Amino acid sequence: MVRRLRTLTGARKVGHAGTLDPLATGVLPILFESATRLADFAHLLPKTYLAEIRFGARSNTDDAEGVIEPVADPSRLDRESVAAGLAGFVGRIEQRPPAFSAVKIDGQRSYRLARAGEEVEPEAREVVIESALLLDFDPGPHATAQVEVVCGSGTYLRALARDLGQRLGVGGYLGRLVRSAYGPLSLADAVPMGDLTDAATVEKHLLPPETILPEMERVRLNLDQEAMVRQGRAVRVLPEPGPGPLRAHAEDGRLVALGHADPLRRTFVPEKVLV
Repeated sequence: MVRRLRTLTGARKVGHAGTLDPLATGVLPILFESATRLADFAHLLPKTYLAEIRFGARSNTDDAEGVIEPVADPSRLDRESVAAGLAGFVGRIEQRPPAFSAVKIDGQRSYRLARAGEEVEPEAREVVIESALLLDFDPGPHATAQVEVVCGSGTYLRALARDLGQRLGVGGYLGRLVRSAYGPLSLADAVPMGDLTDAATVEKHLLPPETILPEMERVRLNLDQEAMVRQGRAVRVLPEPGPGPLRAHAEDGRLVALGHADPLRRTFVPEKVLV
């Protein structure tokens, strides 16, 4: 997507705010020009996924694209047991990324080692799952669950499917995956790539860069203050901002910079300035 949109628009800088697994579809925020500097902040936003989990087997990739190995007959599962098992993953948990993932092991991508036939097991790390709801459950020898998960950055839905299957004692892997929302950006508002035929159409669909920022206090800059901030200089703003991250806007509303308050000098200190 980044490559195609760079070619289509002629933009110097085009980036994204978080990859999707190859089998996944859904919302992919694309950042243009100086907004690419906001990617680290975008990662702080919660993501919402609609996932299909298939029970009764495991996969070496933890999804339907891998080698599937039967584990146990899932016919005994019912909606209540699956919902209860799913609820146990809500909160701040330790999760082991899939072997076929982009995490690094001794400086190398885990998926490269796995594809080379090496036995790899990435270290577990802490992730946050804000909610995990069972939307639908189809019982039987090919039991499947449709779930909606809201989670933080770094969470693997493939790993959640694997771990839920293990907790239920029958094995599990990810069937289908859709990222239905990325912070305030929803799938209903997303633009299919086929609709973006030229640079003018892309520009028509652009959103303000602050759309992908987490909640921050806003400060307003006059023309003189904006000029100083663009030079990386701290400025005195009124009313005085509180502690925490700040975003500074020009008089016309454009986002100028991100920064913080210096309580001793009572100034706004820019950290990231947008061209």
